[in-house]
Amino acid sequence: MAERDQYVVIGNPIEHSKSPQIHSMFAEQTGEAIEYKKILCSLGDFSKVVTEFFAAGGLGANVTVPFKLDAYDLATTRSSRAEHAGAANTLANKGGLVLAENTDGLGLVTDIVLNLEFPIVDKSILIVGAGGAARGVLLPLAEERPKRIMVVNRTPNKAHELINSIKTEIQGFPIVLSSGGLHDIVEDEFDLVVNATSSSLSGDAFPLSSSVLGRNALAYDMMYGRDKTSFSHWAAAAKAYQISDGLGMLVEQAAESFFLWRGKRPETRAVMEALRAT
Repeated sequence: MAERDQYVVIGNPIEHSKSPQIHSMFAEQTGEAIEYKKILCSLGDFSKVVTEFFAAGGLGANVTVPFKLDAYDLATTRSSRAEHAGAANTLANKGGLVLAENTDGLGLVTDIVLNLEFPIVDKSILIVGAGGAARGVLLPLAEERPKRIMVVNRTPNKAHELINSIKTEIQGFPIVLSSGGLHDIVEDEFDLVVNATSSSLSGDAFPLSSSVLGRNALAYDMMYGRDKTSFSHWAAAAKAYQISDGLGMLVEQAAESFFLWRGKRPETRAVMEALRAT
């Protein structure tokens, strides 16, 4: 039997990851012979782990928290989406060159607009967090032509920097951009609240007032887990009109990664249904 091509997902924590199941289902669908594992990486060891994996013949890696900025820095060449984000969630070994891609934003938008049937155009959006996860989705969300985007973060300067990073790209778009700290939201309501922090994984209580949710708001957690996240509990207590975790985004961004690696586009809905059923 021929040896299977090797792929991994790297993060910390990583035990929660559904990526191996997802890519196994994609491989079965498309007839691709791959093996996909997860690696728990110690902080500070990312470059070493990836370099050794690729040197041993590994062909691709998905990257999750907290290593998306490290993945971008490690790459020898970067896609335009990764360049815009300054972060990467997908690496491909191209004959010794490391290509960085960011499929997070496309995965998020596809899940919200197509799977959840929630148009983003003319909506007001609040993004909580300004790290690698937020960087990967900000521009793709802006390209859907919302009315307004605000980014808030525990460290306000990071939110300001993130908003400033896309001002050139969206010149001509009628979007109101703003940023600040977690307590800088005054009497504002939003149609879409996106949690781009890792607080849901650590179990920390979500740090915002429920008043930020508009009447028909979608509360979207980019994180996911077997149990309800702290963000989901917050959204339910706040009576959000619609609540979603990041499973759909995960499957959609994984499909984009799989297409990059294998040149075949898998069907995602059946995979999402299978994961929800487990």
